[in-house]
Amino acid sequence: GSNVLIMSSGIQLKPKTEVQKSEASSPLPCSPEPAIKLQPKPSDKLNPKTIDPFGAHSRATSAFAAIYAKGGIPCRLVHGSVKHRLQWECLPQTVPFDPVLVTLAEGLRETKHPYTFVSKEGFKELLMVEDATEKTVPLLPRLVPVLKAALGHSDDEVFGRGLDGLVQLSAVVGPSLNDHLKHLLTSLSRRLMEKKFRERITDALQKLEQYGGKATVAIIKSKIPTYCSI
Repeated sequence: GSNVLIMSSGIQLKPKTEVQKSEASSPLPCSPEPAIKLQPKPSDKLNPKTIDPFGAHSRATSAFAAIYAKGGIPCRLVHGSVKHRLQWECLPQTVPFDPVLVTLAEGLRETKHPYTFVSKEGFKELLMVEDATEKTVPLLPRLVPVLKAALGHSDDEVFGRGLDGLVQLSAVVGPSLNDHLKHLLTSLSRRLMEKKFRERITDALQKLEQYGGKATVAIIKSKIPTYCSI
């Protein structure tokens, strides 16, 4: 009359009770609640020990990382002995700029490897394809706010990638960028005050003028009066 089952390994198992069976069959909640919910003390909000480093917020994945993980960006990082490179799953000229170019531009704000390399190199390489201009100009209203976010980022490396991306974009779309340029110059004007970026930003502004034409000078001077035209 014993309810003990003998496994072939010699381990004894007791059959589940009715309560256990019903618990096993019902789906588990995302975050199990304790039987007694303790009320947090007001001081807990100020105590760093009460912050769960492995909580949902810590595990949050950026949109770019999620798309990359799902294969939404048709290239991957190849580690070389001297330098890394991208390997495209298809010819870059066959990649749909909408949405891939916009997604890569969003990735310029990443701060973790390999996303930093993939976004920067992918953005640059897509803009190098033969018919990049006609594919990119219609996307400017979506690309400019994304680049603006990178240029306004507090991380120096993110700002640098945003600046490089802006120059690369200007080289491809030329004067078409002029209508959107004012939105991007505020961040450049602010960073121009920092000695470490002064020369790099000045060089970028000169390239914007070179690719954008005479009309670009007036736009730059409206936001950065000290700019000297080339």
